[in-house]
Amino acid sequence: MTDLEAAFAFYWRVLARDRPEPEHEHRFHPERRWRFDFAWPESKVAVECEGGTWIRGRHSRGQGYRNDCEKYNAATSLGWRVFRCTSGMLVGNPIAFVRMIKEAVDG
Repeated sequence: MTDLEAAFAFYWRVLARDRPEPEHEHRFHPERRWRFDFAWPESKVAVECEGGTWIRGRHSRGQGYRNDCEKYNAATSLGWRVFRCTSGMLVGNPIAFVRMIKEAVDG
């Protein structure tokens, strides 16, 4: 688990303790090996933690960004709602991000 994923898991446990725990590394696609960082399969809600956004990490370079778009578009076509999270979003306002996910999980 990355530091960013651990931070999200911590904030979820603290701020959403009355909600179900997400599955970590949930495989959502019937054919591809794609996984979500966190998922609530019953609600078809997922969280993807996007690290390396300021250091030109794998996800923010051309091919990585394209691959992520393909994954997120496929998830959307299967009925998933995918929420993307950067470290700045969690540091800046974890309450707002967790609240948004709680509302989505609640339906």
